[in-house]
Amino acid sequence: MSNPALRSSGANIAPVSTACRRLCLALIASAFALGAARAQPAAAPLAPLAHSALLSLEAAPVSGGLTLRVQRATGQTPLVVDDLSVRIDGKSEPATVRPDGSWFVARPAGTQDAGKPIDVTVGHDGIHEILNGRLAPGTGKSGIATSGATAVVSSSHKQIFWWILNIAIVAIAAIAISRRIS
Repeated sequence: MSNPALRSSGANIAPVSTACRRLCLALIASAFALGAARAQPAAAPLAPLAHSALLSLEAAPVSGGLTLRVQRATGQTPLVVDDLSVRIDGKSEPATVRPDGSWFVARPAGTQDAGKPIDVTVGHDGIHEILNGRLAPGTGKSGIATSGATAVVSSSHKQIFWWILNIAIVAIAAIAISRRIS
């Protein structure tokens, strides 16, 4: 009256190992998908570029352009920017507002922005202020920081390595548990 499949110790090995293989493949695929998503370059930290009595302007090179953030110098109340125009090396560049309140200035590929003068006209509270400065010499082609880009790549590679290592540990544990059960 006993089930012959339960008496045989090897009856469940094929289904368990197949399930374990599928689990491992799914984990590895998700690791690569997450790694690819995380491998996008992180935004460089914003650095002070110019300031006035009322405002401070911070900038950071990003892929394809520059990110600008305008804040009150005192930092007490949030600043509502009505209008922002940018001139880099005397040439007007379009700026678009981002959801977080920062501004993005697109730059053509291969443009050398290092050391170029930048003038930003900010309209706020019924007045217009002109903030000017020079783009950092650490910026290379297309406004991407040459020193920061290598740190970002190194950081993203470390992140991917840790994801793969964690998934490998989980896969080994799943294999070990499935062999003990069967």
